Amino acid sequence: MKAIVITEAGGPEVLKLQELPDIKIKSGQIRIAIKAAGVNRSDILTRENPDAYGSDAAAASIPGLEVAGEILAIGKDVTTFKKGDRVCALVAGGGYATEICVDAGLCLPIPEGLNFVEAASLPEVLFTVWFNIFQQAELQKGEGLLIHGGTSGIGIMGLQMAKALGMNTFTTVGSQTKLDYIKKHDLAKVINYKETDFETAFADDRIDVILDMVGGNYTQKNLNILAKKGRLQYINGMKSLTPQINLWTLMSKQLRLSGSLLKPQSIAVKSQIATELKEVIWPLFLQNKIKAVVYKTFKLEEAGKAHELMESSEHIGKIVLEVA
Repeated sequence: MKAIVITEAGGPEVLKLQELPDIKIKSGQIRIAIKAAGVNRSDILTRENPDAYGSDAAAASIPGLEVAGEILAIGKDVTTFKKGDRVCALVAGGGYATEICVDAGLCLPIPEGLNFVEAASLPEVLFTVWFNIFQQAELQKGEGLLIHGGTSGIGIMGLQMAKALGMNTFTTVGSQTKLDYIKKHDLAKVINYKETDFETAFADDRIDVILDMVGGNYTQKNLNILAKKGRLQYINGMKSLTPQINLWTLMSKQLRLSGSLLKPQSIAVKSQIATELKEVIWPLFLQNKIKAVVYKTFKLEEAGKAHELMESSEHIGKIVLEVA
């Protein structure tokens, strides 16, 4: 098989296409011929620090957390899929490759009408949103959700999912182009955070859950605008991982502050997410209530260019690698 390997910690230039031995399939797994692989900001962190997630060789040396393709082989004890099925899957690394073996519980059938590129853009964002917003923060119908970075892959999908399930949505973006996109598609009440202070803009709105990946000085502002018994959920801290907060705000409003990393979660946890996604979210694709949003595709060997685009933050939606 061929794969993009992190040859050393560094910039996009360290991503090199190499020939590697095939991975042996295990019981409970399926082997996928990868047709497309999603690119995520977490892949950049892996590239800059390949040892960040432990000693797993594939996860450390080959980036890529989501794939779509066709099943080549079925391992022992797999009864949910068959050879030739079109699937997308959440993986803990190793996605920038021509083949991968993955636990069958982390795979989902590609929704009808979606191609491989669109399907590859789904697993990481869907699993992340469902795990954080719906399982941990327990967002309910009729509540208000604020997602910072509304035109990121997670932002666009999270807003679509929440709207389709009956929640009120709010978001922040960093340019007029992104603001226009959110308004055009009626995804949320939106402000440009470079021109408008979000704490002031959303002061009169009821916001019950906030999904944030910024951290830093956003943290106290988030707490200030949350409704009583609101939940603040973190998946990153791009500004700072060590913010200062006023604990009185937390206590007086009975707020919950939490966060998570999806990648280290157990297969059992991820399999449960997959089951719930298939039950609740997959029908929304068939009803055209949510859709995959792909900004740009690159060839597998152009993974470095894909990372450069990701780091620029100019994209709206997902960046995907196509595998020949």
